[in-house]
Amino acid sequence: MHTRGKAFIAGISEHPTRKAVDKSVAQLHAESARGALDDAGLSIEDVDAYYCAGDAPGLGPLSMVEYMGLRNVRHMDATDVGGSSYVLHVGHAAQAITAGKCKVALITLAGRPRSEGMATGTAPRNYGDASPDVPFEFIYGPTVVNMYAMAARRHMHEFGTTSEQLAWIKVAASHHAQHNEHAMLRNVVTVDDVVNSPVISDPLHRLDCCVISDGGGAFVVVAPEVASSLERDCVKVLGCGEAPKNLMSGQVDLTYTGARWSGPRAFEEAGVAPGDIDYASIYDSFTITVLETLEDLGFCEKGKGGAFVSDGNLISGAGKLPFNTDGGGLCSNHPMNRGGLTKVLEAVRQLRDEAHPAVQVKDCQLALAHGTGGSLGTRMGSSTTILGRADA
Repeated sequence: MHTRGKAFIAGISEHPTRKAVDKSVAQLHAESARGALDDAGLSIEDVDAYYCAGDAPGLGPLSMVEYMGLRNVRHMDATDVGGSSYVLHVGHAAQAITAGKCKVALITLAGRPRSEGMATGTAPRNYGDASPDVPFEFIYGPTVVNMYAMAARRHMHEFGTTSEQLAWIKVAASHHAQHNEHAMLRNVVTVDDVVNSPVISDPLHRLDCCVISDGGGAFVVVAPEVASSLERDCVKVLGCGEAPKNLMSGQVDLTYTGARWSGPRAFEEAGVAPGDIDYASIYDSFTITVLETLEDLGFCEKGKGGAFVSDGNLISGAGKLPFNTDGGGLCSNHPMNRGGLTKVLEAVRQLRDEAHPAVQVKDCQLALAHGTGGSLGTRMGSSTTILGRADA
């Protein structure tokens, strides 16, 4: 179903907290939802669709619809593909709106991993005995960080990528985070700072890894007729793509991501090319995630990502492709270990000229948001959305 220009993002909200010791997960969802609706100039009564993923408590949409008092919902989507869920939800909401299933779709995310002391990234993930991969993989104790480290080491082996090149991604994120009052890490770092930080899982250093934060966020996707009735600047959904990547019976190539497929699909629907993008929000659980994703989205050739991200090329106002101007997951916020939603929020800010003046991309017309779910070293999902100003 072609959805170019048939849906708009009307409101966004990012919860300001990074440690929510006094709030429940449901409360974080609800407060984020209220912020997004207020930003759009809409009310709870206007919402006729609700989207969430595995971070939503209880029975997901059933529990949250009741908790938030959404009485007019006629369409729900609880698709869970990890951190890529919320970028994927943009496309699913656009499809539902185009099909006439709804007119105002609310998407929320929230979590408290920091307050709950979760050993995020360093403890084995166990999705339950029913997961078909558990008997074959869990005995080896895979963790998020060592799976990503394995991908980084393979990329280094294949293409000569260096730790210093990966470090430039963190450097760029830190240059942006210094202007974000809510960012967890606001100090600007250097390449030396990154490569001299402790090794967490070879070759990834501590500063190659994202922050662990509480918080949440929300955004509202609306039909064209709703967008035209609002006083708020709306952002047009131009193209969406999604794709899984798995182990392919053991023949997995660790040097690429599902963006190899999701990106081209989004670009084709939007009718634009990577060179047309003014700003990119890239999922940044680790520096290697950004590097491989940029290659797979077509911003540079496969294997050339190290050179592409070096020397400040991702820094707004200095490089060719400004990325994650809020500081991203590497420095600002990675709520519930699912940073895809925040990627949409900053892309919208850039297109509205609402990013911090120090990092605002001049005359930003086209922005890309990309989410990654699962693990780069095993099975993962990728979702890509291309957004433009309302007159795009």
